[in-house]
Amino acid sequence: MLKMPLVFGLATGLLVFGFFLGLYFMNIVPLGNNKILDFGIHVIMMAGACWYYRKVIGKGFLHLWEALTICYIVNTVASFIAGWLMYLFITYVDPTIFTRYLAEMATLLEAGKVELVKNIGEAEYAKMYASIQEMDKSEIITDEISKKTVMAIIPILIISLLLRRQDHAFLRDRT
Repeated sequence: MLKMPLVFGLATGLLVFGFFLGLYFMNIVPLGNNKILDFGIHVIMMAGACWYYRKVIGKGFLHLWEALTICYIVNTVASFIAGWLMYLFITYVDPTIFTRYLAEMATLLEAGKVELVKNIGEAEYAKMYASIQEMDKSEIITDEISKKTVMAIIPILIISLLLRRQDHAFLRDRT
């Protein structure tokens, strides 16, 4: 039950890192909102893992809890692998990516300053701005894992419900 989702998670993490590199080579900052589309890779691979499990391992059957477990393992492993690969890339290959990312975040924050100050106050805005400047590269890993976990809740439930198939023979045998 564990080996197959781990392999799918590893493959997903590598594909997501490939997407990251694709954005990088197109001169797009591959962090933040620019890489949000990589979550589609997660969804496709989670569905593929459940389908594969149901077809090959489950012999046509997949319980809801098995599907939930498979999807969460694939998503978590993929986020962990991709996060670490991104961290290593921005640390050892091209550190300017992170600098550009922080500059984009600061610009975005400044663009919405009036609305933010009105909603949260000047002091909180100043804290937010300072936290961007103090952000460490290692936060990329935890950011990747936490955001993908939250984003995956609804897709995981949908995939698990759509691909589940149980043996209902025990209900027919009761009569």
